[in-house]
Amino acid sequence: MNAHEDTLSIVSLIAGASLLVQAVMLILFLASVVSWVMIVQRAMYQRRVKSSLHDFEDQFWSGVDLTQLYRQGNDLAAQGKIDGVEAIFRAGYKEFSRLRQQEKIDVDAIMEGTHRAMRVALAREQEQLDENLPFLASVASVSPYIGLFGTVWGIMNSFRGLANSTQATLSTVAPGISEALVATAMGLFAAIPAVLAYNRFSARAESLTNSYETFAEEFSAILHRQLLR
Repeated sequence: MNAHEDTLSIVSLIAGASLLVQAVMLILFLASVVSWVMIVQRAMYQRRVKSSLHDFEDQFWSGVDLTQLYRQGNDLAAQGKIDGVEAIFRAGYKEFSRLRQQEKIDVDAIMEGTHRAMRVALAREQEQLDENLPFLASVASVSPYIGLFGTVWGIMNSFRGLANSTQATLSTVAPGISEALVATAMGLFAAIPAVLAYNRFSARAESLTNSYETFAEEFSAILHRQLLR
């Protein structure tokens, strides 16, 4: 049997399945499609913010004036195109500059306000890094059970038909069991990429978050030294 015949056989099994099993297969197919869209989107986003992290840190530690570095991103910030570590830098430096211009405000108050602004920005970036990950986790954990439900229901129908058959042979129940097992295969097909992607993206998100937190601490130390001059 060639690949074309295999495909036709699978299609015929799906077409011949009961409505409930077909509904299960449709749910799993849609979950798989949405998962792959999210996987591609997450991969592109995390690759971009990782690259921007390295680029911005190279520029930051090159000795450039902080005010000049802040102003360089004004145009992109106005368009809402600043994210990642630069967003944390801009939030902290903006609040630092605003508080520093106020009279009769001590160093601790300035640094507390700066830390607060960076914590808020960091929380936003964490949300962006974790976006879509709960859905992937749900698909990874639930899809096998949805597929198993379709399989059990299909097998029940096969044996119910066997009870009404005058001749009980393997060929009588084989088509029904085969179409039921397709649901299990589709459940695994949806779950396996989702669980692999979830684990990978979660690890990357945690690594990037740690890098953001480290930068925020180092940046705070630099700003604190400026206040003590």
